[in-house]
Amino acid sequence: MSDDKALSEYLRRSYTALDGLWFVMVEEAYGFQQALQLDEKIWEVMPKIQARKAREVLGITGNSIADLAACFGLKLRADGHEFEVHQQPESIRFTVLRCQWLELLRSSGREHLAEQISGRICPTECRGWCAEFGDEFEFEIPQSLCSGAEVCQIVFRHQAPKLSVSNPQKEEQT
Repeated sequence: MSDDKALSEYLRRSYTALDGLWFVMVEEAYGFQQALQLDEKIWEVMPKIQARKAREVLGITGNSIADLAACFGLKLRADGHEFEVHQQPESIRFTVLRCQWLELLRSSGREHLAEQISGRICPTECRGWCAEFGDEFEFEIPQSLCSGAEVCQIVFRHQAPKLSVSNPQKEEQT
């Protein structure tokens, strides 16, 4: 294994171990629901950090679907997920074949919590990624490994333009 690959693996494992250890310690002190609530607050911020660093590493300054795809793909690779990417002009679908976070829950005997955790954390994280790309995107997670599906699917797409509807009654009053 090359030094760069070893360093990358070391840092990824340290990052995931820290996340899990933090969660378990908060859970022991305050209970599962409080730990999950605090974890959700962390994952509201983490996509900002990750997306901005991914942009810097990849030299990306735009907000296109291709830019989001490249940055989010870097995040998934860095987290150790196995995934496929299917890009279309206005959307990008990530199909996660193996989720590192689910594997960690399985190896620690906590897989029974996976659906509850992913149901809160994954949407929070995806909302953060959309916000970092100018809120031009929406997302859906139609399938989840944590919910028993064979794969996770995360789909980002441009939001439909918001139509402004004027209020004729209000215009008459002015």
